Amino acid sequence: MTAREPSGIKGPGRWYRALRGLSVGVLGLLVSGCAMMAPAPPEDQRNICEVFREQPRWYDYARDSQAKWGTPIATQMAFIQQESSFRSHARPPRKRILGFIPGSRPSSARGYAQALDPVWGEYRDDAGGTLARRTHMKHATDFIGWYNARTHRQLGISLYNPEQLYLAYHEGAGGYRRGSYRGKPQVRQAASRVQARANRYQSQLATCEAEFRCRRFYQVGPFCSDS
Repeated sequence: MTAREPSGIKGPGRWYRALRGLSVGVLGLLVSGCAMMAPAPPEDQRNICEVFREQPRWYDYARDSQAKWGTPIATQMAFIQQESSFRSHARPPRKRILGFIPGSRPSSARGYAQALDPVWGEYRDDAGGTLARRTHMKHATDFIGWYNARTHRQLGISLYNPEQLYLAYHEGAGGYRRGSYRGKPQVRQAASRVQARANRYQSQLATCEAEFRCRRFYQVGPFCSDS
């Protein structure tokens, strides 16, 4: 006869499974809750003034990134609009098996800037820190600034050339050197859109940027910079 537990005592496996199931459920709620709490994409994405009126903190983040890395605010926001349409949890659509079964995603791109896992890891190690999140605009703008500064060092592309910066952003330094984008008309069209949008955003920002500078009560006199 095999030994068995005394009557009334339950094995640990049942409790472990129950706790594991509860933990998974709580984690799922937290993830979905973060997505629900994220800012909704701006209604008028054609006008950067309207974007910043809806989300004035985004101006602060982009301005900080510009001061740190050199990429103009308008270019940063043109990149993000192209990559995610200002959706914080954007990801590439899943492949479909037999036309309807969800499969894997084509890449690990995620967040406002659609940064891939490997390069995001490089950014966090080099500049962003372990708490940097692709779903936060502050880190997305800083990432774009960091990436373009690296592109400028590696390839010599001007930080005031959004079209070529975007090609390097999409293809990577090695791909850009090889001219891989030349055989990708969709990528070249996207880069042209980024250039046109950055130009338009820059013109628009010139008419409204004063609204977003020095808007806090403590930003007066020497504590506020108009540059």
